[in-house]
Amino acid sequence: MEINELLIEKLVRQAIKEVKNENNIDFNNVIASKNYGIFDTMDAAVEASVIAQKNLLKTSMKERQKYVDTIKTVVLKKENLEFISRMSVDETGIGKYEHKLIKNRVAAEKTPGTEDLVTEAITGDNGITLIEYCPFGVIGSITPTTNPTETVICNSISMIAGGNTVVFSPHPRAKNVTTKLITMINKALEKVGAPDNLIVTLKEPSIENTNIMMEHPKIRMLVATGGPAIVKKVMSTGKKAIGAGAGNPPVVVDETADIEKAAMDIINGCSFDNNVPCIAEKEVFAVDQICDYLIHNMKFNGAYEIKDRDVIEKLLALVTNEKGGPKVSFVGKSAPYILNQLGIKVDDSVKVIIMEVDRNHHFVIEEMMMPILPIVRVSNVDEAIECAYVAEHGNRHTAMMHSKNVDKLTKMARLLETTIFVKNAPSYAGIGVGGEGHTTFTIAGPTGEGLTSARSFCRKRKCVMVDAFHIR
Repeated sequence: MEINELLIEKLVRQAIKEVKNENNIDFNNVIASKNYGIFDTMDAAVEASVIAQKNLLKTSMKERQKYVDTIKTVVLKKENLEFISRMSVDETGIGKYEHKLIKNRVAAEKTPGTEDLVTEAITGDNGITLIEYCPFGVIGSITPTTNPTETVICNSISMIAGGNTVVFSPHPRAKNVTTKLITMINKALEKVGAPDNLIVTLKEPSIENTNIMMEHPKIRMLVATGGPAIVKKVMSTGKKAIGAGAGNPPVVVDETADIEKAAMDIINGCSFDNNVPCIAEKEVFAVDQICDYLIHNMKFNGAYEIKDRDVIEKLLALVTNEKGGPKVSFVGKSAPYILNQLGIKVDDSVKVIIMEVDRNHHFVIEEMMMPILPIVRVSNVDEAIECAYVAEHGNRHTAMMHSKNVDKLTKMARLLETTIFVKNAPSYAGIGVGGEGHTTFTIAGPTGEGLTSARSFCRKRKCVMVDAFHIR
């Protein structure tokens, strides 16, 4: 017999009312006091996550996919998507609202769920062997200030799909938007009957709490999305670690390219979320034959060119710290904002600041994460590829090339060995924005997982049956 859901709800409400009357308990306060995954201490967060993971293991794959779909649905709700995108920019001071909308949307839409967990079956005269992707357990996920909500969205989907629960350790400058998002997701999961605390975090994240998480014996896997220092740290813990480290993505443009399209793609990719994505174009190596025309078309598509050497050096001094790295106060800021600090007034149509420099200039060799794009003129495509190889620093993260020469495209792809190699398109095509394939904001080059998905956060287990179930 099918039971009417409204009848169940009515009976539950009546039962609560009766218990409330008998025991004088204020159930409204009990419900209001629920933390929805936000804890005061790391130990409490981890313990809650351990219990949640045990409960998650009791659910079916169908239920697990329902939880994944619920996360996608709540994030994609118009008011929620707009809220977390706006709050992310307002709190961190990084990026562009319109592009945060795109990134959060694509993280929800194009991160795969349980369908990513493909079972491998091997049969023969001796029976059958199944190899399946199974949970690691409780995962500690360190998230950056540059992509705070995007990383929580895609990692929550992937990790829960894999049967894991997650303790998020966000950057302190993104703590409010992170806690709001996690609360939002957990409330939605509660409504569909999911175990409590599938994703958790702290009210007050800190380096100290991150260290506690990394050393906690009940954390089975660590995932770090950030700079080289934090990736190195998680890899030294002795735990299973996935590290999404730094990049310095070069672009090569040769004489066979569609120059007008290349210029548009490069400016669009470089300016995407004010250049904070680790995949975004950071420096260009252009063959002399087409370099002037490329710059002309870049300016047509929203680039502002600085030609004065003194102004270029003033810009460098403005946006770099005493160690030569990017000043935090300029990371993810818009081109008009940066130019205004330099005393140059432009309107909001300016997307990127460009300048022609030599291959050893600081803007070329240092990843800045702001819409400043150095252009290096080279004599031929082979020189461009060699320069790109040097500028990428062996990060093996992302590179782009605009060319119709298949041999040269192949040469660059093989030499740089990047996790993402985009041909004749903006960098963001590499994470599924206008390109095929799934999306993630945890791109694990240092540890080799590449564009992470549910299976990245699982361990393979083998189940063997001898002398049965082979039917050939």
